[in-house]
Amino acid sequence: MFPSDPDVLVIGAGCAGIAAARELAARGRSCIVLEAGPRVGGRAWTESASLGLPFDHGASWLHQAHDNPLRPLAAALGLETLDHDSVRERRILLHGRQATREERAAFAAADDAFWAVIDAAARDGMPDRPASKAAPRGGPWNPTVAHWEGSQICAAELSLMSLHDFAATALDGPNLILRQGIGGLVARLADGLPIRLDAPVARLHWGAREITAEGPFGSLAARAAIVTVSTGVLAAEGIAFDPPLPAETQDAIHALPLGLLTKIAFRADSPDAPDLPPFVTQHRAVEHDGDSPMSWVSRLFGDPLMIAFCGGARAWSFAGDPRRAEAEARAEATKLFGARAAAALGPVTVTRWAEDPLFHGAYSHAVPGARAARTTLGRPLADGRLCFAGEACHPRFAATVAGAWLSGVEAARAVP
Repeated sequence: MFPSDPDVLVIGAGCAGIAAARELAARGRSCIVLEAGPRVGGRAWTESASLGLPFDHGASWLHQAHDNPLRPLAAALGLETLDHDSVRERRILLHGRQATREERAAFAAADDAFWAVIDAAARDGMPDRPASKAAPRGGPWNPTVAHWEGSQICAAELSLMSLHDFAATALDGPNLILRQGIGGLVARLADGLPIRLDAPVARLHWGAREITAEGPFGSLAARAAIVTVSTGVLAAEGIAFDPPLPAETQDAIHALPLGLLTKIAFRADSPDAPDLPPFVTQHRAVEHDGDSPMSWVSRLFGDPLMIAFCGGARAWSFAGDPRRAEAEARAEATKLFGARAAAALGPVTVTRWAEDPLFHGAYSHAVPGARAARTTLGRPLADGRLCFAGEACHPRFAATVAGAWLSGVEAARAVP
């Protein structure tokens, strides 16, 4: 299964690494994929062991599905997809009660106005700046919109993000969900590829003639390498590069830190559990400065599962402490659904992206002033013999499996 003299080493078997390996095979190039962990998929991981139901720990949707390269791949595999937007009801708790239809419409209008202002600011010819500097202020819904579009969707506060990158990477629907999970799709796409698990790369020599990867497995040499690990791992120097990477590449890595989105998923089998129909999205309006509400997704595909989403600084505050994450999610559930319903939520699992040394976070954002960092990181080095790929490298579909996939394909095509 593993070629003895591969053309390319692919570092990481997440979505970008799988895409690169498939593209290399299509181009008649041999490769070995070295994956540090015990499974494929990276930050696209679906498992059923913890709660007895499919649960996406990472990627949850195929965003902007009409342009998403994974949509036709899912169809070719015969996997069931559903446009979440077509079936979900969006609810908002406001002042301790559910918002009226008119109030929900006002929130939607405020969100549309937010993006009109952001897009105009990104085109005003001024230097890049924090997205928070351009966001509308003063309206009754603006704090809630800013929290939703920043921490809850982008996994970081608007003050931490480049305005230009934030505007350039905003995506539309349709937003597809999969019965088998996004991780289930990505794992299927890895079938048959030459992937070596539990093979962490500690050092990568990228000399004049060949590239050599070293780790507990020994050493492997090839003519080129595609590195698909997260910017969190790269910034933490999880792989030593010899010689060191160019300064502009290192700067781009540090300009694309990972934010954090934590999910706290509960079984909801009890008749006293929150009485939400399938596919409902439940938000809570921001009540005061510093308030960072979680949002909830209810019973996807009718499964008795309720998932709380918590992003940004609040998620970082309980990283590494799943009991506190559970307690805070139950407290949020009490506000939304009442104490009895919150207490009736059953077994729980908490995602652990922050403390996992193979990731160090969820997905990337560009810091203010770093609007070009994604393009810089994705630029091939050594005439294409060393390439980086992953969601952080894509200037349009950043922070998504689509961006990871597309960047993996592009990196494979850049290899000489």
